[in-house]
Amino acid sequence: MVRRGNAVGMLAAAMLVTAAMPAAAEVRDAVYRGTLICDKLPFTENRMREAVDVTISGASASYTHVVRLRKTAETVTEQGTGKVDGQSISLEGSWKGGDREYKAKYSGTFVRRSAMLKGTQTWTDGGKTLTRACSGSIKRPLRAFLPRAKKNP
Repeated sequence: MVRRGNAVGMLAAAMLVTAAMPAAAEVRDAVYRGTLICDKLPFTENRMREAVDVTISGASASYTHVVRLRKTAETVTEQGTGKVDGQSISLEGSWKGGDREYKAKYSGTFVRRSAMLKGTQTWTDGGKTLTRACSGSIKRPLRAFLPRAKKNP
């Protein structure tokens, strides 16, 4: 009976330690995919809802975001870099196409394997400056679908 009590006590202690681990341990190196929805601009037909891919490696991040001003996507994507600090992620990037360009800033907080992002794009178009809000989310695949580390023989 004493052994059973010790085993139960050890199991309970292990569960407490696991539950007390910081959530940052859940953020892993991977490609996170999602969507950003950005407000309408005077020269676009609708709000933009486009794909975003964020690659995280340690405390660094890089991303690409599809830009669509008309029915087809622009040939150049928005690109940028960022950092991961605990549960927070911040991204900064830019896009340029013809006489239009913008600088973007997004940030968010991880919850398990996803993050909600919010930010702005500051556009320059024909000498005018426009700012629009964007929001969306990114999510990494389930662990079973992540590439596995190669083991040394």
